[in-house]
Amino acid sequence: MRIVFMGTPAFGAVSLQKLIDSRHEVIAVFTQPDKPSGRGNKLVMSPVKELACRYGIPVYQPEKISRECVELLSKLNPDACVTAAFGQFLSEALLAIPKYGTINVHASLLPKHRGSAPINWAIINGDEKTGITTMFTVRKMDAGDILLKKERQIGNETAGEMTDLLAADGAELLLETLERIENGDCPRTPQNEEEMTYEPMMTKETGRIDWTAPADRVKRLIQGTSPWPGAYTVIGGQMLKIWKAEVCEGNAGPGTIIEKSAKQGLTIACGENAVHVIELQVQGGKRMDAKSYLLGHQIIEDRAEV
Repeated sequence: MRIVFMGTPAFGAVSLQKLIDSRHEVIAVFTQPDKPSGRGNKLVMSPVKELACRYGIPVYQPEKISRECVELLSKLNPDACVTAAFGQFLSEALLAIPKYGTINVHASLLPKHRGSAPINWAIINGDEKTGITTMFTVRKMDAGDILLKKERQIGNETAGEMTDLLAADGAELLLETLERIENGDCPRTPQNEEEMTYEPMMTKETGRIDWTAPADRVKRLIQGTSPWPGAYTVIGGQMLKIWKAEVCEGNAGPGTIIEKSAKQGLTIACGENAVHVIELQVQGGKRMDAKSYLLGHQIIEDRAEV
């Protein structure tokens, strides 16, 4: 097939690489405009754009899908479009162009976890499994007919680690989906709207720890917000990021610091049980082992902000 690919982050770049390595021809790539990053605010290309440029694939970066984009796509005349974390809604006029439609690679088991952060919320909410769904793209977010699914159990992976795993799964499932669409034997199942859940975007505030919650919920928040935005608390007016922790027994008021020594480490009480902090990062400092931090620093306060 002649394919136009639409995506932006590293998750999408994995599917793009798989398409490039396949028998299909990627004739163009659409991605978000370069964005300023770092202290110098230099413009940085998206991972998808970097990959496309490496292979000499034409790249288009519209601020917003417009009539010009529709005209351009019509001239490109693709057999199919593929979207993977593109970050823009597509118009009905654009969706009507490709012969086989527009196929989206979504990182959840739809209809659960529609939205921009499905992997994070699957972990935070305590789902036993997550996965990849390929679907036809429609105007409503993540609401198109389901094509194929692939499941993956959730263990102790962070959101970042699970994203890498699902990116690889999604690339494989995408090729299978395209093959079966071309062969005419790909299933197509409308989503059950009664089972639908929609998750909000992640913000820095999402990572703030509520110590009145049970310890297992706090642990999942730490997993599900790593590497961004990161789970954090405030102790004595200073922000403390918690990168890794485990549930342990603890019987004190929520936010109470039960242990804070180089020998015992850092343990903070929750609404039920407690979490033992394994890796932390103070504001302006480096990520490090909690016991190593406490070798050279004291935590005077007895409670984290609830």
